[in-house]
Amino acid sequence: MGSSRDRKLDQGESFLEGKLLIALPGMEDERFAQTVIYMCAHSSKGAMGIVINKPIPGLSFPELMKQLDIQTTPMSGDFPILYGGPVETGRGFVLHSGEYEGSDSTLPVSEDISLTATLDILRAIAEGRGPKQALFALGYAGWAPGQIESEFQRNGWLHCEADTTLVFGVQPDAKWRSALQRLGIPPSGLSANTGRA
Repeated sequence: MGSSRDRKLDQGESFLEGKLLIALPGMEDERFAQTVIYMCAHSSKGAMGIVINKPIPGLSFPELMKQLDIQTTPMSGDFPILYGGPVETGRGFVLHSGEYEGSDSTLPVSEDISLTATLDILRAIAEGRGPKQALFALGYAGWAPGQIESEFQRNGWLHCEADTTLVFGVQPDAKWRSALQRLGIPPSGLSANTGRA
């Protein structure tokens, strides 16, 4: 099975769409050290994903809603605002459970998870009529055509199936370790120079 994956990688198919990308320990790019990224798009044109495990310190959902002048209710709840990646950090993205269909701007990535980048979904969440599960991130991670494939070959990332429990149900600071454990890897047992056998 591993070899068919590698062939797909070489052909540049969109095999990462809807998967989780997990930074290996020793990732050289500081911005992505110990990150878990939900991949929203991957094609010959490049790739795009949302970092799902890096809360922005000191920013909460009610606070952000106040800045956007959106009324919250006690039903809105409070959840961390995440650093979604280094591109367009002023723009908000909501990863959410697939049962919520906001508008034409909702992109279903997999059967269970969709991406919406409009204020409507924030209003819906604030009013308690939003998706059952959601993550809100500012910014995203983007890769130019072929870039993510070459990063894989340099051993920067692992990937696994995206499980909604891991995406929405695990506390952000525990996601990286949980993702590695799901792959059967103890975080301490890995180093960046494991190389390829």
